[in-house]
Amino acid sequence: MAAYPAWDEDGARLIIAGLSHLEGAALPILHALQDEFGYVDPKAVPLIADALNLSRADVHGTISFYHDFRTAPPPRRIVKLCRAEACQALGCETLAQDLARDHGIVVDAHARSQDAVVETVYCLGNCALGPSALVEGELIGRVDANSVAALCGARQ
Repeated sequence: MAAYPAWDEDGARLIIAGLSHLEGAALPILHALQDEFGYVDPKAVPLIADALNLSRADVHGTISFYHDFRTAPPPRRIVKLCRAEACQALGCETLAQDLARDHGIVVDAHARSQDAVVETVYCLGNCALGPSALVEGELIGRVDANSVAALCGARQ
């Protein structure tokens, strides 16, 4: 996973100013901030609101509506676990239960201070080899609780 620079309000202001002229600029700005810093710091909310003449509630609502936006620095490793229908048929729900029971890893837990987090996604396009996971751009098929825990760096 890429290392991100520390949150910088001046840098954030430059990003916001560079994109605020766009139609529907809120999403491009939020994506650019997250691309730069790894997350959208809550301190960006009033900056974006002021630049776009929106309420802080509107900006916060946009951030909270889209599950891919983070409001805290990301964990060291993100494991995306497919939970679409094909992977469900191949046991991903049991896998998620086993992760919690046997390894203490809860899928979609928002405890962002962890070294790793397992997030739900819907369809990685690897249906024949499910359940599937995606880690740092690498698609992995036929995962089980032990292999996902190992991807997270957990002891087995």
